[in-house]
Amino acid sequence: MTLASAHVRRIGTEDYEAVAALLAELGRPAVSGSPDDPTRAVFARHVADPAAASLIAEVEGTAAGFISLHFRERLNHPTLEAWVPDLIVAEEYHGAGVGPALLRRAVELTRERGCHRLTLESGYVRLRAHRFYEREGLRDAGKYFTLELNTAAEDEE
Repeated sequence: MTLASAHVRRIGTEDYEAVAALLAELGRPAVSGSPDDPTRAVFARHVADPAAASLIAEVEGTAAGFISLHFRERLNHPTLEAWVPDLIVAEEYHGAGVGPALLRRAVELTRERGCHRLTLESGYVRLRAHRFYEREGLRDAGKYFTLELNTAAEDEE
């Protein structure tokens, strides 16, 4: 498979199931897929959000990868920062140019918005992805910490 076979475009509401499946492959919680699943509304708001420009890559009509791209203000910069919380390429498309195509288009959109930086989040265990990011010119610039709020365990108490 070659890079030329990957078509990268902005997501639409019709991409909900494909994006949910890719995110599940990344290790995110699975969604039910039912028409009344509340994550559909979250997805629809994301698609319509002018501060987001997430992309899907398709190969011969099949969803091969996804990048979630958000534009946010930082208090110490007059320009926006682009933030990528999720970048996933389906296992069968690793090495086929899907990841570079998604990242390249995200960088183009970031530059078009006049952003001062693109920041990408990646979990510690994703070592193969880290090597890919470094090959693409990104550098390890820190770490982040989380505090999970309103978890299922808390809800049961």
